[in-house]
Amino acid sequence: MEVSIPLQWNALLSDPTGRRTPKPRQSGKTMVIDKGLGLYALEDLLQTAGDYIDMLKIGFGTSPLYMADFLKKKIEMAKAHDITIYPGGTFLEVAIRQDETDHFFQMAKYLGFNGLEISDGTIEMSRSLRSELICRGLNEGFMVITEYGKKGWGSSIEIEELIQTVTIDSQLGASLITIEGRESGKGVGIYDANGACIDEEIERVLNRVPSTDLLLWEAPQKEQQVHLLQMLGTDIHLGNIVPGDIISLEALRRGLRSDTLLLADVSRQESYQSFNWQI
Repeated sequence: MEVSIPLQWNALLSDPTGRRTPKPRQSGKTMVIDKGLGLYALEDLLQTAGDYIDMLKIGFGTSPLYMADFLKKKIEMAKAHDITIYPGGTFLEVAIRQDETDHFFQMAKYLGFNGLEISDGTIEMSRSLRSELICRGLNEGFMVITEYGKKGWGSSIEIEELIQTVTIDSQLGASLITIEGRESGKGVGIYDANGACIDEEIERVLNRVPSTDLLLWEAPQKEQQVHLLQMLGTDIHLGNIVPGDIISLEALRRGLRSDTLLLADVSRQESYQSFNWQI
């Protein structure tokens, strides 16, 4: 008797939560930070995990450290996998400090970036300038992602300021507002000096923001990713993920690791109830 060999894994095994959707997805987006990937490394990354990367940030102000043709190639490769790629917000802060924002926008367009991050993690920025940059980015065809929070050690979330930032930025057209966590995930925002999540801070944010779907949580450490997924659900947006952690994060999202395996039953039941309700 011939044995029928399956062509792919059953959905109950590949995604026990039943919630993951293909790109372009609206929930559960993953932003990866690129701190110096070469073309071969990026090619391997995209072949291995391109389906699970929604956004790729060229970290900090590193964009001008690449030859233009090299960076253009990286951008083309990312866009070929339906990834929004953008320079780190710190670089735009540098451009503002140097009074070179026009040149920044010209080069970003020339190189092919399709995203833009607007932040004031290091500099002070007026509300009017922030709004102007959001509108300019949208008018020039970029997907705009903004960021709330200072990068200085021990900086905390000012809840009223955060609410105002999320509300105005989203009304102007920003797709996501990032909650600052730095690349280290320590001593800033929702993280204490050891990198542990401060639940009280997270709850304060959740209780006041107009929509949690607007938030992108920077969570570079595995323990932070697990905690946030357990606390907020597998469909949250997570950022500053290092390239080597993309597959493991996707496994966490789908309930394919012990940390979130039991969440899969809850997520699948919620999906089933939502489906029945829509019918």
